[in-house]
Amino acid sequence: MRGVAKSNLPQKDCAHCGRPFTWRKKWERDWDQVKFCSDRCRAESKKKLLE
Repeated sequence: MRGVAKSNLPQKDCAHCGRPFTWRKKWERDWDQVKFCSDRCRAESKKKLLE
C-alpha cells in the first residue's frame, strides 16, 4: 500500500473564508506558507487590504 490515507492528511483553515482545506501534493514544499484554500480567497483577501 502506498501513500497516506486521505483522512490522515494535515488540515488548515483558510485565512479568508475559514473553511478547512487539506494538504495537496503541489503544496508539499510550501505547506507552512499556504494560508488560503483557493486563488479566489487569496484575491479577495488582497482586495480587502486595498480598501
